[in-house]
Amino acid sequence: MKNLQKIIFSVVCIPVLTGISLISYAQKPLIKFGQSVSSQNVFSKSKEKDKEILWVNVNTEPETWTLQKDILVCSGHPIGVMRSEKQYENFILHIEWKHMEAGGNSGVFVWSNADPPEDTRLPDGVEVQMLELDWVKLNIRDGITPPVAYVHGELFGVGGVKTIPDNPRGTRSMSIENRCRGKGEWNTYDVVCVDGTIKLSVNGRFVNGISQSTQKKGYLCLESEGAEIHFRNINILELPSGITSGKNTAPLK
Repeated sequence: MKNLQKIIFSVVCIPVLTGISLISYAQKPLIKFGQSVSSQNVFSKSKEKDKEILWVNVNTEPETWTLQKDILVCSGHPIGVMRSEKQYENFILHIEWKHMEAGGNSGVFVWSNADPPEDTRLPDGVEVQMLELDWVKLNIRDGITPPVAYVHGELFGVGGVKTIPDNPRGTRSMSIENRCRGKGEWNTYDVVCVDGTIKLSVNGRFVNGISQSTQKKGYLCLESEGAEIHFRNINILELPSGITSGKNTAPLK
């Protein structure tokens, strides 16, 4: 009986005393949105059905994310993220999005630990930026307008994650061509993530990339950051694990 009491205390009381919530990732029911399939199933012509992607609310409100038929609507409030139920290492992400407000801010984090600090409310990982085109006009500081490249799919490490930018703008990588569309118009991102390298296609053309990410596996996180944004056609093609995987570290002979 004493041992049972100790177990109950460890599971229930210790998290409360240390400020750790047992339901910090709780959202019932989980949101089912998007499809994932492995490359092995695709190329072997397997009859196995695509798997639904499940999403878990991390630190927003249940009403932040709503399904409207084939559209996932994010209200933008409060600031925070929703994460995939599983982690991904090497994969291709297809995602379509459109902002509904001028200067809207959002993005998708890849290879994230999905554990955002309270002060920023956003997790680590590599962010694939999704900004509405008017953002630069609405964020002039000291008479200086941010570069227009900022709103066309920048890539950068967040929360201590470091990367090498293909097209440097400081530590960030900017797209070499401006291809994003403004509010009310759909944009298409194809994001290829393999062994710490990311290549981004914006509306049908590869225009950006990073390499040597210090984090190469983790959750996908959709970002809520103050403005309504819509998502559709989220599809993940899972690729084989790479040499950076923990189970593939033995030296070649």
